[in-house]
Amino acid sequence: MKLSKLITVLIATGAIAGTAQAQELTGTLKKIKDTGTITVGHRESSVPFSYLDDKQQPIGYAMDLCMKIVDAVKTELKLPNLKVNLQPVTSSNRIPLLQNGTIDLECGSTTNSTVRQQQVSFGPTYFVVNVTAAVKKTSNINSLADLGGKTVSTTSGTTSVPLLKAYEKTKNAEVKEIYGKDHAESFLLMADDRSQAFVMDDILLAGQIANSRNPNDFKIIQESLRQEPYSMMLRKDDPQFKALVDKTVGGVMKSGEIERIYFKWFQSPIPPKGININFPMTPAIREAFKNPNDKGVQ
Repeated sequence: MKLSKLITVLIATGAIAGTAQAQELTGTLKKIKDTGTITVGHRESSVPFSYLDDKQQPIGYAMDLCMKIVDAVKTELKLPNLKVNLQPVTSSNRIPLLQNGTIDLECGSTTNSTVRQQQVSFGPTYFVVNVTAAVKKTSNINSLADLGGKTVSTTSGTTSVPLLKAYEKTKNAEVKEIYGKDHAESFLLMADDRSQAFVMDDILLAGQIANSRNPNDFKIIQESLRQEPYSMMLRKDDPQFKALVDKTVGGVMKSGEIERIYFKWFQSPIPPKGININFPMTPAIREAFKNPNDKGVQ
């Protein structure tokens, strides 16, 4: 068979179509290749996922995982000198900044929900939280039902207050809410008695308490509004970049490297104060690592 005829046959059977398609970049990878730059969105006070150290540089568990993706992009696109821009984002602007191209990847403490999946895509779940509340030990608040008639703080753009209002034990309670621009400000509202509780994800509450001036003054209510999966966000309908993200993060999980990264941020002293949050892996987190997936909560 002549070479030209062989190629025709291969194309017709799809044997080399995948190779040709793989060479034609689309979406985020094309944008990165064309500009020589990737922009990573990060949080400033989502301890220990994505926050600023004493040099005002973003660090954290989510940042470590996202840098694995950056390294994979460098390899995939053969761009060893790829420029990495770091862009602060908030709960309120993280989705718009991803959609309009300001950032290419969001690395923080973002819940993967089916509602958000209508706007963005997510990588594999890298943490599972329980949504609850932090209060002062002197508050006499011991359950979520005790929040009736109280003022609660939470962070703008998060799911906490809607969950509280839908929760069976609190849906008929009169609760006034005030909002902080980030988790540090929301916690401070409670610490300064402008609110009686800070409603948020348990690990973020633990991070704020551990970094507070008097950690022993606070407690986390042992009751959950619901469990939520965290992951990094990327643009919707971008199969090439999503495949790279899924392969990279899934590989870190399957290889067991995730155990080391987890221990570094959740069971060891972390910058800038050398505080240990001491948050061992839960069964739900272990399951997420064992079977990487991007399933969102309803």
